[in-house]
Amino acid sequence: MPETRIGVFLCHCGSNIAGVVDIPAVMEEVKDIPDVVHVEDYKYVCSKPGQQILKDKIKEHRLNRIVIGACSPRMHELTFRQTMREGGLNPFLLEIANLREHDSWIHSNDPEAATEKAVDLVRMAVARARLLEPLEETEVDIRKSTLVVGGGIAGISAALDLADAGFKVYLVEREPSIGGKMARHDKTFPTLDCSSCILTPRMAEAGAHPNIQILTMAEVESVDGYVGNFEVTVRQHPRYVIQDKCTSCGDCSEVCPVDVPAEFDANLTYRKAIYIPFAQAVPSAYLLDMNSCLGVDAVRCGKCKDACEAEAINYDDTEKLIRLEVGTIIVATGFDVFDATQKEEYGYGEFANVVNIMEIERMLSAAGPTEGHVVRPSDFREPQKIVYIQCVGSRDEKTNRYCSRICCMTAIKQARMIRDKTGADIYLFYIDLRTFGKGYEEFYEETASAGVTFIRGRVGEIIEQSDNSLVVRGEDTLLSKPIQLEDVDLVVLSTGVVPSRGAKELAKILNLSQSPDGFLMEAHPKLRPVDSFNDGIFVAGMAQGPKDIPDTVAQAKAASSGAMSLMGKGRISVEPYYTVVDEDKCAGCRVCVSVCPYNAVTINERGKAQVNPALCKGCGTCTSTCPSGAMKSQHYTDGQISAMIKEYLSVHE
Repeated sequence: MPETRIGVFLCHCGSNIAGVVDIPAVMEEVKDIPDVVHVEDYKYVCSKPGQQILKDKIKEHRLNRIVIGACSPRMHELTFRQTMREGGLNPFLLEIANLREHDSWIHSNDPEAATEKAVDLVRMAVARARLLEPLEETEVDIRKSTLVVGGGIAGISAALDLADAGFKVYLVEREPSIGGKMARHDKTFPTLDCSSCILTPRMAEAGAHPNIQILTMAEVESVDGYVGNFEVTVRQHPRYVIQDKCTSCGDCSEVCPVDVPAEFDANLTYRKAIYIPFAQAVPSAYLLDMNSCLGVDAVRCGKCKDACEAEAINYDDTEKLIRLEVGTIIVATGFDVFDATQKEEYGYGEFANVVNIMEIERMLSAAGPTEGHVVRPSDFREPQKIVYIQCVGSRDEKTNRYCSRICCMTAIKQARMIRDKTGADIYLFYIDLRTFGKGYEEFYEETASAGVTFIRGRVGEIIEQSDNSLVVRGEDTLLSKPIQLEDVDLVVLSTGVVPSRGAKELAKILNLSQSPDGFLMEAHPKLRPVDSFNDGIFVAGMAQGPKDIPDTVAQAKAASSGAMSLMGKGRISVEPYYTVVDEDKCAGCRVCVSVCPYNAVTINERGKAQVNPALCKGCGTCTSTCPSGAMKSQHYTDGQISAMIKEYLSVHE
């Protein structure tokens, strides 16, 4: 066995670490630890000069193990690994002692204790470093195709970027048309440009692109495999209209005798049982709602089939299971609107003239149910006095604590549009106005100057009067006094956003983590904002958390770029942090199979456990539950962990 020669490098991290931890004292304590042959400090070890020092000292002192006392390994472990490669060392002969997040940041008021803890952390890191073994990364081929889940503006943008780069894209959308929530908006803030004018050309482009296959009325059923080699099963629900034959003439809808609430128009108007969601829908084909249809044979109805000259109606249509093979996956499943009936004090669903912002959005649309006119639902009269209530379902301990980000600007946009069209008196109750984007603050100021009254305070109660007008009671927190507005024609609830329906189930299928608010969790909020913890799977747009359209499109481009960077290589390296199996000890009990959260463990033809390195994340679940000790986690062995514990106890017992 070659002599173990460990080099310890301590980073000041500016003053983040050195401002609390006494670095010279730590160096003095660790320089005499057995096998440590060199100790050095530097202001920023992660910098280019710091990396050069590391490479030079590896050669000068013939170092074969490296310990770095710095920030979290999540920040710069890859940086230091590459530095070790360039210095001629196996990159996995590295241990990082977290002296920032685990020490200086949380013990900033006690430098002495922080210094003592830093010594302990470095000593434990050295103890583990002695037992580190060189590991080799495996490579896997990667398919040059992507599954994009969700056909809103994020999914469309990502799909087009990938398709334009020459990759095959499968765009899966559970609704009858792509377009998402943006397709329901009339104007976008702060420029008040037409939402459809921006979106529908992109929809048409996606529908016509030779590299994009759109699967509407479809949901992901299961995902197997690993980065570069995902096998996806998609369940596509029946449309009962042959998409390629349908000419969108509308003859079938004209003869349909059934009227049901139109979901696309926020149930403010009616559609037929056979319908197209909106004029610019992609695909441009009708569909039959069998739950509303009177019957599909000539005795009960069958009128739509008789009227269809293209013979596109297929009453025998059934669900299809479509199997796809892709290299990467982008999740862009969007959001749903908070259900305002949970806020009983506002009377939504009980008072006719209390509506939410999505309903107003459809009213404001020239193609909407009221052709661009905002009306009172009770009598379709134009309201003269309107109250907006912000943060309904957001920033609320009883519902959702997070800010939904888009509600303030959506309400301001709508108030401005209504004010310009009708001159109505508009009052907007807010907690704090979040005008965070480019041009947003100026738009708010212009709206206030146009006559919209902004009141800082909460609304506590809404009372309906006999003529369906409303009394709004709240508090003006700037004046510190109660406020009551009477004879209000319309109350608009600025409902926040929540994770999309099915997000939790999809997270389970894809083995993705969710943050406490239910949105999909990114690998790192700053350095990897669109990566997931599952290699090859990216998140974008509202699936990751509340954001406006520009940020959504930016994330979609980032996600598509991440997918391209993987697929463009043809082959990718897989970190060797996977579990290995000692078949001589394995009894084939299958406990490891049942507990693995990544489905990485199977049973081979010999009845022994077998681990797929590309799927395994080295979490240690199987290692800790294996009754025979047959599972061994590479790079985090029992011996290494025990050595760290013994080192600590040797000093503190």
